[in-house]
Amino acid sequence: MSLQEKQQQSALANTKLQQNKKETEIDLLELFYRLLDNAKYIIATAILGAVIAGVYTFFFVTPMYTATAKLYVVNPNNSVVDLSALQMGSQLAADYKEVFSNWHVHERVLQKLDLPYSYSQLNKIVWVTNSEAQRILHIHVKSPSPDEAKAMADAYAEVAQEFIAETMSTQRPNIFEEALRPSVPSSPNKTRNIMLGFLLGGFVSAGIVVLLFLLDDRIHSEDDIVKRLNLPVLGMMPSEEEREKARIKQAGRGKRA
Repeated sequence: MSLQEKQQQSALANTKLQQNKKETEIDLLELFYRLLDNAKYIIATAILGAVIAGVYTFFFVTPMYTATAKLYVVNPNNSVVDLSALQMGSQLAADYKEVFSNWHVHERVLQKLDLPYSYSQLNKIVWVTNSEAQRILHIHVKSPSPDEAKAMADAYAEVAQEFIAETMSTQRPNIFEEALRPSVPSSPNKTRNIMLGFLLGGFVSAGIVVLLFLLDDRIHSEDDIVKRLNLPVLGMMPSEEEREKARIKQAGRGKRA
């Protein structure tokens, strides 16, 4: 193959690449205008999604309240507070977290408060957190009743005190803070749900517009003929509707004359 033929093939390939790039840019521009034309429907669907999410959140989701009690892990044997004692206390705090998934602890709380929950249900609504390098356990309880959430958090703190002293051969932890009765629900997050409904509605509507645009293989203009069929346009035939409009317009002019 001669050098000239290679140059011609390279130029042809570059030309096709530029054409494909131009067609892609045109398609994106057409898609943008299609979305712009349907903006009112997209916005309306987004608002509808927000309304549906709001109705569901306000009327069908049970509000949940979270109460938190705190336990303080005491240094073993009342030792002097130094680095090793702090590390040991932090390790004990991490170990104590396992206490709150123990069925014996669950059973004592159930008997103390006469609650109808199962152990698996309690494992879902009771959890414990412990910040790194701290010896304070945060006992969280979630319930549809704020009074029940507070009572359960306090009961778990008291039962855990007794259980740890009895079974773990260590000093009894102190109650650092009793739970406060929650005054506002911790879930659901109404604002977040409404915003998610708005975004979801908008995305779904925009997705439908994009899908219809991609599936639309009809010829809408001269550019579509050139781009899809790679054929020159010699002329355009008016549609029946356009010809009817032209006849009506011409007839009106004849009457005025």
